[in-house]
Amino acid sequence: MTDLLDFAPETLECKDTLEERPWKIIIVDDEKEVHRITEMVLEDFLFNDKKLTFLHAYTAKEAKELIGQHPDTAVMLLDVVMEEKNSGLQVVKYIREELNNPFVRIVLRTGHPGEAPEKKVILDYDINDYKEKTELTSIKLFTTMISALRNYRDMMVIEKNRRALEKIVHASATIFELQSMKSFAAAALSQMTALLNLDNSLMLCHVNGFAATVGNDDYYIVVGTGIYEKHTSINIKDVVSSQVCDYIQKAIKEKKNIYGDGKYIAYFENEVNTRNIIYLENIKKLTEVEESFVDLFCSNLSIAFDNLYLKKELEDTQKEVVFTLGELTEARSYETGNHVKRVSIYCKILANSYGLSDEEINMLEIAAPMHDVGKVAIPDVILNKPGKLTEEEYQLVKQHAAIGHDILSKSNREIMMAAATIALQHHEKYDGTGYPKGLRGEDIHIFARIVGLADVFDALSNDRVYKRAWDMETILNYIEEEKGKHFDPKLVEIFFQQKEEIMATWSRLRD
Repeated sequence: MTDLLDFAPETLECKDTLEERPWKIIIVDDEKEVHRITEMVLEDFLFNDKKLTFLHAYTAKEAKELIGQHPDTAVMLLDVVMEEKNSGLQVVKYIREELNNPFVRIVLRTGHPGEAPEKKVILDYDINDYKEKTELTSIKLFTTMISALRNYRDMMVIEKNRRALEKIVHASATIFELQSMKSFAAAALSQMTALLNLDNSLMLCHVNGFAATVGNDDYYIVVGTGIYEKHTSINIKDVVSSQVCDYIQKAIKEKKNIYGDGKYIAYFENEVNTRNIIYLENIKKLTEVEESFVDLFCSNLSIAFDNLYLKKELEDTQKEVVFTLGELTEARSYETGNHVKRVSIYCKILANSYGLSDEEINMLEIAAPMHDVGKVAIPDVILNKPGKLTEEEYQLVKQHAAIGHDILSKSNREIMMAAATIALQHHEKYDGTGYPKGLRGEDIHIFARIVGLADVFDALSNDRVYKRAWDMETILNYIEEEKGKHFDPKLVEIFFQQKEEIMATWSRLRD
């Protein structure tokens, strides 16, 4: 998969969640006694088993600064008349229109109702309650706070659900675009983690988890995070406790998602009966609505996995056809199909170190075997001539690059278009002395530059009808000498950096 997430250092406890924080209350009034009395009256106040924490502002300016620093404030008890007659109303407009904060419940309190008539204020300003200070007895203040906090809580539940649905839509779009199994698993794991921690910053709580898929009747980790990050390709039985194994086995047996003891196992399988799980630790208790969101996301994962599997099947079929075409081409010139296999692997090694994307590397690996497909149009008597070619014969052989391009460019498939470019340009040279167009430097497509180096190395290191294989030292010296001439200098450096892996492939697939 791709590299997808960077987590904060792991913490042992994850207590600072939205559910456990006290309700933030901002008291805005220019009279200190109002602050003292309000806080005293509400000292033992509880709502949903959570206490209140008080923040204080004595001017409109201080109120604006405070709400900007604490956008998660639940209730603001706001005086109308402070520095100016309408200071409180200015704060309301600032919160709603400039900060775009629709959530904080604003209770307007005034000792001068004539300065801010209730009917006009309620109609013109987005406030949630209006009280004259003389009517705010302790019991009425209690009732006001209960009503405001209940309203704030319900709004936050709605907002959380909206963000969850938004996350599912975004996550689903992301995973549907991914091209590799590893990328898919990494994205699924990270998106599931985010979905289950919508109100909890990953900077505060590190979630351990992994995505795993079945293989040989056991589940193996495809990608992990936290303590499981380094356990890729390992059987889950070797890295989790027996209790976790029991949870996972239950999810698999019952074919459903399982939650318990802060652990969550999401199970999903696709149309081809491939079974997969996502396991997460340190998960807060889920509500029924949250579980339904996770179920919905898992359904999307299953569909996305089906698409990925079908895409892989299509790519495997394309790869098989491409290798067959390449082998047929080489068979005509008494060479083995291992040539195209070796070149394909060399290209993958070079492309990876060059820094191409996973998608580009995959495309190059599939397309590279067709680099000499144009040889099908070259007569056997020339193609298999044991001696040196005449100038006329050589000019005829050179035509295979353009012929291969013509054959392959008739398709609008990405892989075939890449193969057409490779076929046309793989005999171009970095210094512009190659054929058929005399392209120079980076005007030659990177795919063709990579194939050009891989093809020459393999041709020189194996017997051909017109020559014996060169010894390896001579080949390596030649490649070094042609740096910046025949070959891209950067690719030559990469070739020598990856020489051991290239030589291992050459030895394993020798003719």
